[in-house]
Amino acid sequence: MSLDQILVTGDPMILASQIAILITMIALIVGISYFKKWKYLWSEWFTTVDHKKIGIMYILAGVIMFFRGGVDGLMMKAQTSRPNMEFLDAQHYDEIFTTHGVIMILFMAMPLLIGIMNVVIPLQIGARDVAFPKLNALSFWTFFVGAMLFNISFVIGGSPDAGWTSYFPLAGKEFTPGVGNNYYAISLQIAGIGTLATGINFIVTILKMRAPGMTLMKMPMFTWTSLVTSVIIVAAFPILTVALAFMTLDRLFGTHFFTVAGGGDPMLWLNLFWLWGHPEVYIVVLPAFGMFSEVISTFSRKNLYGYSSMVISIVGIAFLSMLVWVHHFYTMGNSAAVNSVFSITTMAIAIPTGVKIFNWLFTMRKGRIQFSTAMLWSLAFIPCFTIGGVTGVMLAMAAADYQYHNTMFLVAHFHYVLIPGVVFAVFAGLYYWWPKMFGFKLNEKIGKWHFWLFVIGFNLTFMPMFFVGLDGMTRRMYTYSEGLGWEAWLGVSAVGSLIMAAGFAALCYNIYWSFRFASREVGNDPWDARTLEWTMASPAPHYNFAVVPEVDSIDPLWKMKKKGIKAFTKKDLKPIHMPSNSGIPIIMGIAFGIVGFFLVFEWFTLAAIWSLGIIGGLIANSFDYDDGYYVPVDEITKTEGLDDTERKWKGDQ
Repeated sequence: MSLDQILVTGDPMILASQIAILITMIALIVGISYFKKWKYLWSEWFTTVDHKKIGIMYILAGVIMFFRGGVDGLMMKAQTSRPNMEFLDAQHYDEIFTTHGVIMILFMAMPLLIGIMNVVIPLQIGARDVAFPKLNALSFWTFFVGAMLFNISFVIGGSPDAGWTSYFPLAGKEFTPGVGNNYYAISLQIAGIGTLATGINFIVTILKMRAPGMTLMKMPMFTWTSLVTSVIIVAAFPILTVALAFMTLDRLFGTHFFTVAGGGDPMLWLNLFWLWGHPEVYIVVLPAFGMFSEVISTFSRKNLYGYSSMVISIVGIAFLSMLVWVHHFYTMGNSAAVNSVFSITTMAIAIPTGVKIFNWLFTMRKGRIQFSTAMLWSLAFIPCFTIGGVTGVMLAMAAADYQYHNTMFLVAHFHYVLIPGVVFAVFAGLYYWWPKMFGFKLNEKIGKWHFWLFVIGFNLTFMPMFFVGLDGMTRRMYTYSEGLGWEAWLGVSAVGSLIMAAGFAALCYNIYWSFRFASREVGNDPWDARTLEWTMASPAPHYNFAVVPEVDSIDPLWKMKKKGIKAFTKKDLKPIHMPSNSGIPIIMGIAFGIVGFFLVFEWFTLAAIWSLGIIGGLIANSFDYDDGYYVPVDEITKTEGLDDTERKWKGDQ
């Protein structure tokens, strides 16, 4: 291929992006070299197997992807803000709404949630680390290189342009002959390997590494939702893997799994995609439910209402999530009987979700509510998510869906579910657990600016889309004529998106301000919380617990604080075994990325050569006999600040 076929040219915005990417890369390399940080980054971050650092890297990647996906959203809003706008042409608009959807679901929501899970879950269950620390690192690096491979598509080769669902036959070579949808197939495959490994890792971690006395029905709710989420990941992601493998074979090797002329069936893609895609909604929403449960309980000063019913509803949602996928194609020729069955299962899933809403409301009833920033996000979630849920029940009715399907009404519903149900939760979780990650709080005053700007902007952005959808505006329209009555609604929506962007900017400023000026004297338990992660120093030491705690209740820290139970003494300390860092995961991740890049351009010989790096990494890992190291008692004593007297769980507050 010639250079002009590899680099995307002819668009001023893309040229500006190419220049910006090049300048940023040069600046990073020069800056790291000037400050002599390469060794530090390699030893402390690139090769780390510490679940907390891996979680922080996931969160950082998610925030960066939030920015990229948000810019795509702003460009779409600019294009549709006025009739006959020419900000984007049809092709560029197709590429942007495709990348916006993929990035926000798979490369923003997933890493932010998995990042918080990585930081918090071992701390909540009294574990030193996850069950497979090196696999955890490999999971991050495969996700990260998959995300980066997908993101370079708009400047090298061309972006995917068949929608985030990539329906066939549009996604096939006949209709999209460029390499854009090759990026889709291969980058999602690479990132999906990491997500599947994460699901397995957390199932084993939660089932096998809980503190003594922590039975399943004594686990924190966030741990419960993370366990059930991991089970759904293991059930659903292999389906996506198979679908993407078929897509790759069709596009790269000329098979016909989805080509009607060759004996294939495009509906096979739809069924495989949504068999993964609808459980994916609950993969991202269920951890969010767990975060809201922790935050609402802490800041209501009450134990979570209806713990058992919450657990049952989580399991019920997981079961039903695998039985609703056909509601995504009611209009594609199913029989009335099939549509009726899936209409019933779709409406049924609202029942366990409603149970959770009422449990949160009853938790707050008669509570001494503290309106922290994390709690504000939790409170805003309930009415906004309820709007998404109610409109979801409307869409669940197959007959009514003939009116709503493929309109902006559906887009509004989708965003009213996923933004309150995921983004609000991530923000609440970041404000809540930030001290445990970094040893200081995010600024509450700036946090409230972030909250009000984002929530107001969110409602202004997506509420008008219900009305233009009911008025006939279909999805994916890049332009429209005057006189349709949509101008005012879409103008308000565009303004709302700018307010949302200002809210995100407030979060970024909050992080900057807090790193520079926030007090580092936050103690072990700045929120007067209830679960085990607040028993240790902030930020958490690399070994987590000086002594593995014993648990005899759902809220162990709350009970220990109220009863004045002692934690441990200096004589209880023993050397702590920890895993060693490893360079194998990042090296294998880089090899995955290079092989993926060559496959995108169908350079099979180079891909085969570099795949030896992946195989070599597996072999090297098989012969890695490093059993880790022990943290000596003297280091633990110094880190914990212990003397010969006992100390309480509440620490030095």
